[in-house]
This record gives sequence, C-alpha cells and structure tokens, in this order.
Amino acid sequence: MTNKYIYKLRVESCIGAIIDAQKVINEKTELGSLLPRFEELKELVENLDMSLVKEEDVQRIEQATNSLLMELREIFEEAGIGPIYKKLN
Repeated sequence: MTNKYIYKLRVESCIGAIIDAQKVINEKTELGSLLPRFEELKELVENLDMSLVKEEDVQRIEQATNSLLMELREIFEEAGIGPIYKKLN
C-alpha cells in the first residue's frame, strides 16, 4: 500500500469516528446537529490530493480527533450515553 492510500484511510477513520459520535449524540440528546458539517468534511477528504499530505499532517488530524473525542466523552457521560461502538463477542 502507498503512503497516500494509508494517509487517506487514517484521515477517513478520524472523520468516521467523529460522524459516528455525532450520530449517537443526535439520537440521545437535545444538542444541535453538526453532522452535516462533518459529512461535508468527509466529502472534501474524498477529493483531497493525498500526495500533498505528510505524516505530520495526519498525526495532527489524529491528535485533534482524539482531543475532540475526549471532550465528547464528558458529554456522553453527563447524558448517560453508552459507548459509540458495541464490543463484538
């Protein structure tokens, strides 16, 4: 696999996790929806020239995603929302 492909997978994974978290929040809370913005971001990444992306860029995206998910964790805990993903047996 090329770095370009791996970077795209990593970035798409970050966006997917955020979209999944937002879907759960929308279903279980009264919070406004950011989902259309994240869906738009997902579409933009599909058209991104990944040959211009470097490892450091992807690491920053992953770090920002982790930070956002940690902040969302507080919302999930306060609202009594369970995990985003269920464990497979």
